[in-house]
Amino acid sequence: MKWKTYISDFTNYLLIEKGLSQNTIVNYQNDCNQLASFLETSEKNPLTVSTSDIQNFLYDYSKTHKARSQARLISGLSAFFDYLNIENYREDNPMQVIESPKIGLKLPDTLNEDEINQIIDAIDLSHPQGERNRAILETLYGCGLRVSELVTLKISDLYFDEGFIKITGKGNKQRLVPINPYTESIISDYIATQRRLTPPNKGKEDIVFLNRRGNQLTRVMIFTIIKQLAEKANIKKAISPHTFRHSFASHLLNGGADLTVIQALLGHESITTTEIYLHVDKTKLIEIVHQFHPRAKNK
Repeated sequence: MKWKTYISDFTNYLLIEKGLSQNTIVNYQNDCNQLASFLETSEKNPLTVSTSDIQNFLYDYSKTHKARSQARLISGLSAFFDYLNIENYREDNPMQVIESPKIGLKLPDTLNEDEINQIIDAIDLSHPQGERNRAILETLYGCGLRVSELVTLKISDLYFDEGFIKITGKGNKQRLVPINPYTESIISDYIATQRRLTPPNKGKEDIVFLNRRGNQLTRVMIFTIIKQLAEKANIKKAISPHTFRHSFASHLLNGGADLTVIQALLGHESITTTEIYLHVDKTKLIEIVHQFHPRAKNK
């Protein structure tokens, strides 16, 4: 079998056996294709490629990519060769002695409440998609959703009577996220007004957020909407849909929410992923230590 066949089987494994998201699968597939392309002039295949071959590839890759991109590439290749071991295609793993480059902690950008309000206030509600765009931003901030979770949100997942929405996250894992009455009312108004006037295309009848042609919005479109609104509101920070998710988490933490609760709301599999929000507001950490540590009371 050639690279193409092994990579195709690997992506099927990631989808069926591991249940990974489409974005992750595409990234891992691209990682393998890049290695295959680098070794194209040689006769190496996935069963004969050596650690030395991969090190040469990574060295070449490092000339044009930063440490974070290198680490992500190594993660994808490691998953590929782990798969070959699991399926008994190989007895050894050429990635075993390869270490990822150390990368510094990348703190998430956040917005304060005033900045969020400025961006939402920049929405032109007289525009045909104004109510929809306001509902999108309020949902991102009010529920802490990933952009992929937002664009796939269904009307049948809105349990407003119970005060929850059902979210399908990474790996098709589902979680229930509480929704506050204000965000609920914004979504309800959008569904009752603008969305009602947009005939959905076949198969999109249950999707909450639709474009003008009745199709599901894309991730790129959400990025574009937010970028344009941030510019209009004169917010100089680098804003993305994930910024609203980060702000949701950090504002809850600063308000006194327990980190494990935030972990459940965000759908993080590991608490270490959630712990990054501890670094967002050092002032809050100082206040907690000064308030609760016994030594802080000694003067």
